[in-house]
Amino acid sequence: MRRPDWDDYFMNIAKLVATRSTCLRRQVGCVVVKDRRILSTGYNGAPSGVAHCGEIGCLRETKGVPAGERHELCRGVHAEQNAIIQGARHGVSILGGTVYCTDQPCNICTKMLINAGIQEIVYLGDYPDEMSVELLKEAGVFCHRHKEGGKL
Repeated sequence: MRRPDWDDYFMNIAKLVATRSTCLRRQVGCVVVKDRRILSTGYNGAPSGVAHCGEIGCLRETKGVPAGERHELCRGVHAEQNAIIQGARHGVSILGGTVYCTDQPCNICTKMLINAGIQEIVYLGDYPDEMSVELLKEAGVFCHRHKEGGKL
C-alpha cells in the first residue's frame, strides 16, 4: 500500500471537505495547514442559517453567468473565505500557512489569502481568473497546481 505524501494527503482532505458544498455549480474544498497540521477547513455554500441554493435555486445559473464573473450575484461564501472565517471564529492564526484547495482561488479569495498571510497555495483545478495569478506573483505567494499521486 502506498502511503500518500503530505501534498496528496492534504489535497485528499480538501476533496473530502468539498463534498459538504451546497453549491449547484462547483463543489470546492479548502484546507489551511501549517507545520503539517490542519488549522481550518472550508467549503463553498450559503452562509449558516440561510437557505441553500439547492432549496431556492441559483441566480447565477438562471442568468447564465459564466464562471469567474459577477461574484456579487452568488449567495454562497467561497471555500477559502470559509476557511479564513473558521480560523478567525476559533482564534486560530493562519499566518504563514499553506492552502490546499480543489480549485485555484478567484481574485477576491486571493486578496483575502494574501492579507491573511498565506505563504503558499496548492490547487487542483484551474479557475478562469488571470488577476488572481497576477496578484499572487506580485505578492510573492508561491502558487502551484498539485500533481496528483494518490486518489481519494
